[in-house]
Formats: sequence, C-alpha cells, structure tokens
Amino acid sequence: MQLIQRVILSVAIIGVVGCSSSPDFNDPAPNNQVLSPQEKQTTQAYMSVYKEWQGVPYSFGGTSYNGIDCSAFVQVAVLNATQQALPRTTLDQSKQGVEIAYEQAKSGDLVFFKTSPKVRHVGVYLGNKQFLHASTSKGVIISRLDNPYWASAFWHFRRL
Repeated sequence: MQLIQRVILSVAIIGVVGCSSSPDFNDPAPNNQVLSPQEKQTTQAYMSVYKEWQGVPYSFGGTSYNGIDCSAFVQVAVLNATQQALPRTTLDQSKQGVEIAYEQAKSGDLVFFKTSPKVRHVGVYLGNKQFLHASTSKGVIISRLDNPYWASAFWHFRRL
C-alpha cells in the first residue's frame, strides 16, 4: 500500500514540475535582430497562434483551451503555423528534425530545456532571444532565452 502511495505522490510531483516555469523575469527586450522575410513570416504565423492561446493556463497532460502543457502546446502551435505534425511528448519532440547550434537558431526552431535532471521543457523560438511556450505558472506566454532561469536550463535547438 505504501508503494502505491509513493508512486501516486511521485507522479503528482512530476506533474507539478513537468514543464517547469521560471520566476517572474519576463521583460521582453527590444527586437534588435534583423529577420529574413521568411523568418518574419514564420514569426507572424506563430504570433497568430499565440494570440489565440495567450493566457491559457498550464495543465499537465492538458491539450485544450481549458489547460495545456508545454509539449501539447508546441504540437498545436507547429501544426497550426506550419501544418507539420509532431509527436505529443517533449522527449519524442526532442528527437525530431536536426540539432542546431545556438547561434544558428531561427524563428520556428524548437527550443529545449532541462529544468531538472529528469524534467524537460519545450517551446518555439521566435527570434530575438524570445520563445513561445506553456509555462507552469503563467500558461501560454512569450519568454526570453537570456532570462537567467532559461539560460541556465537551456539544452538545445532543433530545426524541423
């Protein structure tokens, strides 16, 4: 019986930190990077998705406007912006496409984080060190890669 309680507690804890969020450092900085016309178009497509989902709360395992987690949001965002289908989980998404160096990242690339030894987080890069994601504390938002929390948790970029 204790084993079952421990398993349930462990799953609950993982759910709470599943797609971890940062402390409140979200200061969008001025856009100073020059984007190509294609990158501008990609960013605009993702911003349309953002306007539709902005503020939807985070919910571990959620896939709807009532609540969504990071990997489900990225799955929906990529499908709506590019018509590309992605797997459902962060781990499976982290195996799609090809890994890209930090300096080579472009709007539309997936950005992955390791927020703890076993917890992963995913978002969509928008250019200018900004990314779109579902935060555990703020729901669907745009955050900055140079935020100390995200900078320290950065794992890699992948291009689809």
